[in-house]
Amino acid sequence: MLRILSLFSLLFWLAVIPFCIGLIPANFISAKKRGPGFVLLAGYFGMWALFEVVAIPAVLFVKYDNFKVASVLFAVLSILCAAAGLWLWYRNRRAHKTSYKNDTNVNFVDRIKEWIAAQVKRMSWAERIEWLLFFVLLGFQLYKAVAYASFDGDDAYYVVESLIAQQADVMYRILPYTGRPTDLDVRHALAVFPMWIAFVATRSHIHATIVSHTIMPLVLIPLSYLVYYEIGRRLFKTNAYGMKKEGTASKKTGRNRADDGNIFDRENLPVFMLLMTLFQIFGNVSIYTNETFFLTRTWQGKAVAGCLVIPALFWMFLWIYDGKRHGDAGMWFVFVCINMAAGVCSSIAVFLVCILMALTAFCLAITERDYRVILKMGAVCIPNVIYMAVYVIVAYSGLF
Repeated sequence: MLRILSLFSLLFWLAVIPFCIGLIPANFISAKKRGPGFVLLAGYFGMWALFEVVAIPAVLFVKYDNFKVASVLFAVLSILCAAAGLWLWYRNRRAHKTSYKNDTNVNFVDRIKEWIAAQVKRMSWAERIEWLLFFVLLGFQLYKAVAYASFDGDDAYYVVESLIAQQADVMYRILPYTGRPTDLDVRHALAVFPMWIAFVATRSHIHATIVSHTIMPLVLIPLSYLVYYEIGRRLFKTNAYGMKKEGTASKKTGRNRADDGNIFDRENLPVFMLLMTLFQIFGNVSIYTNETFFLTRTWQGKAVAGCLVIPALFWMFLWIYDGKRHGDAGMWFVFVCINMAAGVCSSIAVFLVCILMALTAFCLAITERDYRVILKMGAVCIPNVIYMAVYVIVAYSGLF
């Protein structure tokens, strides 16, 4: 019975809550440009940003039982945000009538089945084989990540910090190497990703080590490939790079090839995803490569920053500024959450993200002759600037 409750708790906190939170920015984006993948990714980045806002003040200003305080507050705020996302979705659904409104015999499950059948029917046999190979390789990576879990020296700190938070209800106040009380560890105190793992472990009543080494790869690896999928959709738009001129009709569907964010080259996308899986599998040429961290240190914050957060920034770069528009309000909200998620994962990632944002804004301002993008991306980086200011104050003031 306890295992069933733990499973439902994992599904609730790792699937239902992020998806419902992702409905908040999704409701401010055109229906043609959003999908379940976008909603789930937006929800995860929004959830991590919310956890940063809750956990860092608890680490700095609450000395005893700070994890319990942060955990309760985060759980309440997450459920409220999820409820707000559902309410926005319900309100927009009533405002924009669906094509199934008058068909009382078609339920939600039938709609999903029809959508999947339509997608498969539109694929050629080559595309079906390519997607099948991709899912086989993805399953192979997930199996290896769980059945042959890799352990390294960093586990003595990161995983043990999660376990201490789960068992002692404190964050970064006990030294993992000795088990004795210590002053605030400035180097790691603001990177609260291990504390989020501890939250998931506490709510599901599963040992933090099991969550880190078994549950997290099953969640974070598919999320990373979901980011690559969204990047591929932007890279292989049918009206991009001269592949299809805007206004031409599709031979298969007859639809106008307008830039609605949903029309993409179906032949190149599965090949792109296959190449990404091969890069990840055979990228272990050094212990420092992104691919090594992706599959052997998946649960560590720096691995999430390099394999999920930074690729998500490139996804936003491709989506928000394509030379025609600066993106919808919901996309900029997700952009802010991605930047904040970098601070959850690693303190140094905040600096790297700001440098990447500044470089991209400078290049776009010159190539597109539109300097407003510098102001917009500068505004997106404001939470990161605050984060770095807090880090400097904590490191050199001696107040904490």
